[in-house]
Amino acid sequence: MNSYEKKQQARRERLEAAADRAKARADSHYQRADLREEVSGIPLGQPILIGHHSEGRHRRAIARADSAMRKSIDEGNRAKDLRAKAASVGLGGISSDDPDAIRKLSEKLDRLEEKQANMKAANRVIKSWAKKGVTHETQGADFDAYAAALTVVCSDYGRAIARELIQPQWGNSGPVGFAPYQLSNNNAEIKRLKMRIAKLEKAQNQETVRQSYQGVCEVVENAEVNRLQFVFEGKPSAEARAIMKAHGFRWAPSQGAWQRQLTPNARYSARLALKALSVSE
Repeated sequence: MNSYEKKQQARRERLEAAADRAKARADSHYQRADLREEVSGIPLGQPILIGHHSEGRHRRAIARADSAMRKSIDEGNRAKDLRAKAASVGLGGISSDDPDAIRKLSEKLDRLEEKQANMKAANRVIKSWAKKGVTHETQGADFDAYAAALTVVCSDYGRAIARELIQPQWGNSGPVGFAPYQLSNNNAEIKRLKMRIAKLEKAQNQETVRQSYQGVCEVVENAEVNRLQFVFEGKPSAEARAIMKAHGFRWAPSQGAWQRQLTPNARYSARLALKALSVSE
């Protein structure tokens, strides 16, 4: 497990712990919403006795129970949201912050290129057998031979897939095999991954750059942590903090800086933030 994966695991554990605390608060509020006679002292089903000395106590008990139940529901929903967030940690694709990102992207690229080659080869097989009269309704030796030929292309293409692929895409007419959009979409993803790998390889060779702006702040392109950072002398004013937040920068105590991921968008936002801070580049 590399440093990024450890960070993700720690975040997942923090969210799970926060969800446990929210669930405990929900249970506690639920218990306080209990209006049973042995808890509240009010007989089951008894209406509020208007003018009786118990009226005020009865109304307060109902109000407390209502408030506690609402809090219990809110905390229960919060616990569900936190557990959902914890479950989604690490499922958002390959992050540029991951030190193994290039390797993982390259492995994904290899799989997609293999998939592209398999789809093209499968289409050639499918079309050749379709010309021989084999259809999705064909049975017997002819279909067996066709399915066997498709399996040679890729072992994942079993008989069910073979029958599905040789069925015309538009009912009884239209092309057979993998649809053009499947090939074009997969090819577009291959191109996107190649571009992203190239950017990450270029970023690996970049060095950290620091630039001071009129004594107001220092802007750092921190290549080591892949972050664009604003560093102020001491705590910035409320206005400066609002500007940072408005432009997507968040306070990172571990870095002592306001930062966001180092991207072209981050550089653009930094220029806007500097302008809002009334400093020039």
